[in-house]
Amino acid sequence: MLQQTQVQRVITKFEEFITAFPDFSSLGKATLKEVLRVWQGMGYNRRAIALKETAARVMHDFDGTLPDSVDALAALPGIGRATASAIRAFAFNSPSFFIETNIRRVFLHFFFKDRNNVKDIEILPLVEKTLNKRNPREWYYALMDYGVMLKQQYPEINQRSAHYQKQSPFQGSNRQVRGRIVRALIKGHASSGEIARMLMLDAGQTKKMLAQLQKEGFIVKKRTGYSIAE
Repeated sequence: MLQQTQVQRVITKFEEFITAFPDFSSLGKATLKEVLRVWQGMGYNRRAIALKETAARVMHDFDGTLPDSVDALAALPGIGRATASAIRAFAFNSPSFFIETNIRRVFLHFFFKDRNNVKDIEILPLVEKTLNKRNPREWYYALMDYGVMLKQQYPEINQRSAHYQKQSPFQGSNRQVRGRIVRALIKGHASSGEIARMLMLDAGQTKKMLAQLQKEGFIVKKRTGYSIAE
């Protein structure tokens, strides 16, 4: 949930989500429509699909117990090696090495003061060398909190990263339109024309967005229109 989303937005939604789906079993068995309904307001709906698919995989492949190896975690839907390493550190308090935006900021500030275009591959060995291996969870909490504080004082630090990308505006973006279409279909089945009229969208843009959402597994096309996938 915290990927590309601010903590304050996540806190309330996390509590709601965990109440609705308290374990892997309930999340894996839930319909996509149920999951997306609770997820609304978070954005990046692909993450909701990945969570549901991961829960089902954990139940089927690991008897309902989350694996603790980076390789096994990284093989789950929507989880790359960085996220797998973070899960290992936070969920299991086991030593692992990863970089996220606040961690990157700390190391850029202290080790690369006079450089631009710094690559994560240069930072990762420093993360490994400085890690508190006896209590990596607490160390990463402190490191990330420190990165948040640095952002308030030096907001431009991460611009010196080779991986820096300014997030495009949400208002009027395809991401916003896709989210509006998903919200409309959560409420019920609708045709392309009905969705376009309901949301005051261009008919051609609506058809294009619907085709993308269908290809990605969010929705299914039926004879009379579209619905959220089962």
